[in-house]
Amino acid sequence: MIAALAVVVLVVTGVAWRSVDSLRSNIATAGALGLGGGVDGAVDILMVGTDSRTDAHGNSLSQAELDSLRAGEEVASNTDTIVLIRVPNDGSSATAISIPRDSYVEVPGIGMSKINAAYGATKENKRLELVEQGVGDADAEDRSTEAGREALIESVANLTGITVDHYAEVGLLGFVLLTDAVGGVAVCLNAPVDEPMSGANFPAGEQTLSGADALSFVRQRHDLPRGDLDRIVRQQVFMASLVRSVLSAKTLSNPSKLSQLSGAVQRSVVLDSDWDILQFATRLQDLAGGKVKFETIPVVDINGVTDYGESVVEVDPAAVKRYVEGLLDGSSEDTGSPQPTDAPDIDPSSVTVDVANDSGIDGLANGVASSLGALGYTGGTVGNYEGTSVSGTTVQASDPDSDAAKAVAAAVGGAAVTVDDSLASDTVRVVLAADYAGPGVDGTATTTTAEPELAAAGGESPAPPIDAGSTGPACVN
Repeated sequence: MIAALAVVVLVVTGVAWRSVDSLRSNIATAGALGLGGGVDGAVDILMVGTDSRTDAHGNSLSQAELDSLRAGEEVASNTDTIVLIRVPNDGSSATAISIPRDSYVEVPGIGMSKINAAYGATKENKRLELVEQGVGDADAEDRSTEAGREALIESVANLTGITVDHYAEVGLLGFVLLTDAVGGVAVCLNAPVDEPMSGANFPAGEQTLSGADALSFVRQRHDLPRGDLDRIVRQQVFMASLVRSVLSAKTLSNPSKLSQLSGAVQRSVVLDSDWDILQFATRLQDLAGGKVKFETIPVVDINGVTDYGESVVEVDPAAVKRYVEGLLDGSSEDTGSPQPTDAPDIDPSSVTVDVANDSGIDGLANGVASSLGALGYTGGTVGNYEGTSVSGTTVQASDPDSDAAKAVAAAVGGAAVTVDDSLASDTVRVVLAADYAGPGVDGTATTTTAEPELAAAGGESPAPPIDAGSTGPACVN
């Protein structure tokens, strides 16, 4: 499911570029995918991690390999990791953009659906159609797989406004092989975890994970404080740490490790047949870790529900398109009102913001909380206001003269600040009245930073963009 994370690193850093030429005749390829040609100023790569229990050439995994994955033996075509990578044509930087697997989007031939169903559902529908027409099983499998890939590529293009130029796909085994090839990856946990469904059982603090343990770390979905949002953050910090491992002299100067990486790619990766990977990797060979970043598309609601009760991640395609386009020049077009320039200069992550709705407008608190989260503030409680009704939007703090209170008041459009002694010194409460007209006024998340972050509803604070040039792994849930 998340093996694509390792392949992202190989592609965007150009690792082992000197030995890629020897792989080209042996690597699995996919053709006729309707891809573009980097004509918009960037090469856009769609990296897909699947739940496949076969290798890239369709060979079944051994029982020992299946056991090492801790993922069961269910045959699946899920694409639970979807990452779009934007690389400017000059190869100067790379941004890997995570697309939440439950993003509710338009899927060709299906209609509105979770994006991770685009591949699998289309493939199965096409396979059944071909079998009913008398097409042999092997041919039906190949043709339906191609249809599934095309549907996913088109779904991503419709959501982001970007024509996908290249495609890479890798199964579960590839993640284990690639992680082991670099000698494991350093991670850091805020608290110990023991979650049997994924096999994640780790102490708190910094540690190095390899193979199956690394797979469990990035696959865990249950028992996380913020569910799939925390899993996305785990995947991104893992990618950043993997970049650092791959770019280290210990990897690049070690023939054995380079050979192991090459073997892992050969067995586990599928690339589009038109991709000259040697030429592309050579262009990126001088790319530094600090120029590789990991972000997530803005979303409207991480806890959305469809009319028929299915849990989804709601997204605004127009906002996503503006965000993705802005990455090419290092900034994104604002989707809402910017924070006033006269706001105190503070670290927003040091301030917890509660948002209470006294406006009578459904969804307003979630939208405002998400917008403040996009500015970097830590999300607090979100809900209806239980105190005496306010006549206008108000910011409450234990010290109304604090920089934190003033900064939050400026961020929501210049609200009045009042005293509430019950609040902790690092917590501010925004009480929304019917007069509110600031960011998130339409009840949706608003991203206003130069490097947008995931705007998650429900008061959850999104993660900031993750930079692979940092010195060590960031601690996460």
